[in-house]
Amino acid sequence: MKFTNYVLALIALGTLLSCKAETPTPKGEPTKEKVLLEEFKGSYSADALESTGVVEFEIVAKRSTVRLFEGREMEVWAYNEQVPGPVLRVKLGETIKIRFRNELPQPTTIHFHGVRVPNAMDGVPGVTQPPIQPGDSFVYEFVPKDAGTFWFHPHVRGSEQVERGLFGVLIVEDVPALAYSQDVVWVLDDWRLTKDGTAVDPRFNTGGDLMHDGRWGQMITVNGKLNHELIVKPGERIRLRLVNTSNARVYAPNFDGLNAKVIAVDGMYAEKPLSPAGFVLAPGNRLDLDIQFSAKQEGQLFPIFDQFSRRRTYQLASIRVDSGSVETPNFPSPAHAKIPGWKTALSTEVHTEFVLNAQRGGKLGIQWQINGKPYSDYKPTSLTAGNWHRLRFTNSSGRLHPMHIHGQFFKVLSRNGEPADEPYFRDTVLLRPREVVDVGLVPLDPGEWMMHCHILEHAEAGMMTVLSVLPATNDAVK
Repeated sequence: MKFTNYVLALIALGTLLSCKAETPTPKGEPTKEKVLLEEFKGSYSADALESTGVVEFEIVAKRSTVRLFEGREMEVWAYNEQVPGPVLRVKLGETIKIRFRNELPQPTTIHFHGVRVPNAMDGVPGVTQPPIQPGDSFVYEFVPKDAGTFWFHPHVRGSEQVERGLFGVLIVEDVPALAYSQDVVWVLDDWRLTKDGTAVDPRFNTGGDLMHDGRWGQMITVNGKLNHELIVKPGERIRLRLVNTSNARVYAPNFDGLNAKVIAVDGMYAEKPLSPAGFVLAPGNRLDLDIQFSAKQEGQLFPIFDQFSRRRTYQLASIRVDSGSVETPNFPSPAHAKIPGWKTALSTEVHTEFVLNAQRGGKLGIQWQINGKPYSDYKPTSLTAGNWHRLRFTNSSGRLHPMHIHGQFFKVLSRNGEPADEPYFRDTVLLRPREVVDVGLVPLDPGEWMMHCHILEHAEAGMMTVLSVLPATNDAVK
């Protein structure tokens, strides 16, 4: 009898503890998720501004021969016969209208990476539009919702088409414009060439690339040049926009000796100016820097190195301070965005965990998978617009995975269970081997949105899925 009473007591204690753990929020008090939503309000707009006019562009994708690497002729695929492709500039509030024509030997599309576009303009074949066949055209038209640095590239056979040279930059300028002395774009890319160096190596999606960290080339360029040099004057204050368009290579630029501050990550302004030390540019990432040059730096040369690789340090570019001082533009840093602290976010439930791993099989010999399924067999994950969601990426592999979400921004909450203090939003986050990263997300744009590894060989081998963002409920953030 005593044993029976002991067991009953244990059951009762367990029930009590269980009820305590699951005690609902007292009536009238906001849930944890509601508190997090309140913190999010005003971070960025759900809607685009009313259009102030239309800016039109013509883009043709075709086989081309261009001069890269200090004048060497190269056979490429290019937008408007240039690599990198054109830098398109519009002002916040303007409608961008792109008449695109495909003169490639393959179907293609254009995806506007990081831009919150209407879902039909997202450029994903089979999800938001049919692939654009050779000889056909398509018109992309939208009003960007955010000022910042973005880029565009195909979403068909990306591991080949991007590597062959199909990428360009979209700059959405602030209104009113910021009075920088120079507004400079650096497009970072790497190239794996044929032995004679006259063309891109046509061996795409090799077993080595697929099983490891994708395709890393033997030559690195900035704006298509080796050891690119930027010339500035003492007193200048420049905005330097870095865009990583590589298939797989990760960069860690070193700005030692310069008065440089990160002001935007992935196109969105940070809460405050930040030191560039420790930032990495995974494929798809962008960084905007605010750099000021003093009279004491006249005549100096500042080499910019990539320090991500342990095996070798590469020089990416250099900045030369010329003679002839100019007046320094004086205005507050634009890095003063409203970024939610979300200190209590890690006490909420994980909405969905995405486990990243690979197994042998599939048409390429290896399948990179999300939750045990390649893209050919994916099941959409449903989110609700205007609601708080905590997502988890669990990298069960020994490889790198920069995970990118289309059409939305998110904030990193933790790495391997340790809280992260990132005062900025992202659209792409790098997961290192065996790393677990939690992110907070309030999707604002309904539709079917891709989520994938931006190592393009991994994506081609199946590491893609779809987030289905449902229309907002009555109690969601509008």
